[in-house]
Amino acid sequence: MKPSSRVPMLFGNDGFIVYIAFMQTTSYKIHVSESIGDVSAILNVAEDSMCMLTLAHGAGAGMTHSFMSSLARELASRGVTTLRFNFPFIEAKKKRPDFAPVAEKTIEAVIQFADGLTPAQPLFAGGKSFGGRMSSQHLSKQEQTKVKGLVFFGFPLHPANEPAVTRAEHLKNVSLPMLFLQGTKDALAQLDLLRDVCSGLPSAELQTFEGADHAFMRGKKPLVAELADAASMWLQNQCAGG
Repeated sequence: MKPSSRVPMLFGNDGFIVYIAFMQTTSYKIHVSESIGDVSAILNVAEDSMCMLTLAHGAGAGMTHSFMSSLARELASRGVTTLRFNFPFIEAKKKRPDFAPVAEKTIEAVIQFADGLTPAQPLFAGGKSFGGRMSSQHLSKQEQTKVKGLVFFGFPLHPANEPAVTRAEHLKNVSLPMLFLQGTKDALAQLDLLRDVCSGLPSAELQTFEGADHAFMRGKKPLVAELADAASMWLQNQCAGG
């Protein structure tokens, strides 16, 4: 493992003074398996951390994409330590996402690694789009897990213009609390269908972001801070016992 350079983060602006805090990130290589190899990961530690969240990227970009980096920093400023990581296809600089068994095996390795980093803190899993779905697919097959809950930053319920709920079938086998953060203009999740899915899950909560697309952009405005607010408040509630 090796520490990276310190990363500046904007905390606020009162119109006259911009307050800057510095956050230390640490880079790792996580071994998945002999056949899959290693993947890169970045740890963002919150100063007053309440929990650890594994943060998987989507199908279109890796862990260093601006959305993922910004989200990790915003969460850390709200007390959530994150471990974001690449899937093997990003490590290999390929465009086609990994098949589910490879992606799920990667999720498993990252969860184990994250638990070893902060064993005394509650552990949660989640991710953006594909990453969140692969996390839930893995956990749907586990009879026992140290993971306390799941956070979806845009659940990809179906391909664009092909409304369906097939991708959500496995969620019935997830007994953990789940938070769905979804834009109302997300082309990969018809909202009425997602509401029906969530209503059928006893421990699921859906929070929507008006006018946001799958990238959580409302027009030209990114909603990363709002996402971090919603996720951190839910995580705090789960850490306090639900």
